[in-house]
Amino acid sequence: GQRPGIETMVDAMLVEVKADARIHELFADTDFAYLRERLVEHLCVVADGPCEYQGLPMSDAHSGMDISEREFNWFVEDAERGMTQAKVPLATQNRLLARLARLRAEIIRQ
Repeated sequence: GQRPGIETMVDAMLVEVKADARIHELFADTDFAYLRERLVEHLCVVADGPCEYQGLPMSDAHSGMDISEREFNWFVEDAERGMTQAKVPLATQNRLLARLARLRAEIIRQ
């Protein structure tokens, strides 16, 4: 849950997301520097790290995007590949993904 490790993980995740032709359109107008910072903060908080999330609530951040369950799952697949690239242990990945799964309803079809 420490910031340097979270930053490494998020950077690897974003490489995967940017390269994913299945969902790259969702990020066509994205300010990736802003997204990176919010993801770092959010994942740090979710991982019980010493960060404060400065972004919008998930439902507001994804409002109007109409993200499908399939698109959400593709993002999760990219996140898993990024975490593996960043050498995040599988047990840690599973704990983090379980915590993030609670936010699913706040992201899909908003």
